[in-house]
Amino acid sequence: MADMSHILLVEDNQDDYEAAVRSLKKNHFMNPVQWCKDGQDALDYLYKTGPYTHNPDVKRPDLILLDLNMPGVDGRRVLQRVKDDPDKRSIPIVILTTSRDSKDVEQCYDMGASTYIQKPLDFDGLTEAIRTMKDYWFGLAILPPHPKQE
Repeated sequence: MADMSHILLVEDNQDDYEAAVRSLKKNHFMNPVQWCKDGQDALDYLYKTGPYTHNPDVKRPDLILLDLNMPGVDGRRVLQRVKDDPDKRSIPIVILTTSRDSKDVEQCYDMGASTYIQKPLDFDGLTEAIRTMKDYWFGLAILPPHPKQE
């Protein structure tokens, strides 16, 4: 599975996005990472609407890394929409956020998040968190097969 793995990273902060991508590369994950800069962009990508309507490069992600606190459509709304959709609910969603609020943690798990990770404060901590996540999701876990592409 690792040869075809595709991550959708939903993150409004460019520095956090770049740090996550550097961490993935440092952990030898060279597969595609699609960056969506906010929740609406992520929904457009997942549902092939807006700027992605006729984009042949849109791929169903194997894993979504989702920030919670973004302007406009936040991560909670993206999580809810994906987990309410029978065609998309099998995509694992890892919440990667600065919030450690127990209400956020509980709400995300109640809505169907696969994992909740608080963003480490430094690059080494992020690299270790990404390594552990990559090893689990793309090494140990068996991900669901892709349904027929729309």
